[in-house]
Amino acid sequence: MSDDLLPIRGAPASPYTRKMLALLRYRRIPYRYIQGLNASASELPQPKVSLIPVLYFRDGSGSLQPEVDSTPIIRRLEREYPGRSVLPQDPVTAFIDYLIEDYGDEWLTKAMFHYRWYYQDDIDMAGSILPHYADVSRPDEEMSAARRQFSERQISRLYVVGSNDTTAPVIEGSYKRFLGLLNDHLKLHPYLLGARPGAGDFACFGQLTQLVQFDPTPSRVAIESFPRVHAWVSKMEDLSGLEPSEDGFFTGSEVPDTVRQLLREIGRTYVPVMLANARALDQGFEQVETTVEGLPWVQKPFPYQAKCLQWLRAEYVRLGDAEREQIDDLIRGTGCEVLFARAES
Repeated sequence: MSDDLLPIRGAPASPYTRKMLALLRYRRIPYRYIQGLNASASELPQPKVSLIPVLYFRDGSGSLQPEVDSTPIIRRLEREYPGRSVLPQDPVTAFIDYLIEDYGDEWLTKAMFHYRWYYQDDIDMAGSILPHYADVSRPDEEMSAARRQFSERQISRLYVVGSNDTTAPVIEGSYKRFLGLLNDHLKLHPYLLGARPGAGDFACFGQLTQLVQFDPTPSRVAIESFPRVHAWVSKMEDLSGLEPSEDGFFTGSEVPDTVRQLLREIGRTYVPVMLANARALDQGFEQVETTVEGLPWVQKPFPYQAKCLQWLRAEYVRLGDAEREQIDDLIRGTGCEVLFARAES
């Protein structure tokens, strides 16, 4: 294997794989894409946690080491592959980008997983196609059994993202509002934070590759009402030909109202669930219970999203006083401000 090709292992139905592949193309980082859900037949080491995508970096001895969390991977790529950055230089804009990336990765994925395994048309499509990604040459008889097993396993895991009969109206309402807000923003700006894409764009794009272009129920919503968003997802797939200007990102003082509207959506949905999840874990509760937009939300606690809250607060604390004041002004009244009410103490 050529040392100058960065190995990435993933699958087309993985929104995080699509997030990272599009980012690598945009940043013009040479990579080698290994498709498949396992690497037992390859020379690549297995990660400690069985997630995709997996990117492999060389350690001091030249050995390949796997990493699986897309957000820190993006930061490592920034350090090791300079140029065409997806992280704004302005600390205020960079913080907003981080918040949007977390929303895409951790809230929009609820919609992706929900729609795929909640409605029968979506279950049938995913169950019949996704198992073939591992090996398109497997006999039909084997694939029939694999389809059933795969679908049953995924449906049984809906509780992880909080998809259930109680939360379905919240998830679907939020998804449709997000499409509307993104559509309004794209009428004025090609990317979420200006004239060049940030990490938040790639996070939202990853989930939307499935929601607006694969799964029947949510893609129908996008095609019928938000064709602009559908087109944006297709364009985001490969931005290797884009030549971004150095000042392509908004500065903190230039963040438009369309972004503030998105922050309001984050504040009214993801924020109360994130805080309730953290409280449940802190107090040892077996169930997360809160309300979102006046509707009940019930799910099992999710430890990883408690870590996401800690990391968001750590990013806030790292800001200088003047930058925190700018952030406070930007998020005041959006609902996001409660995330950081005690972050400085």
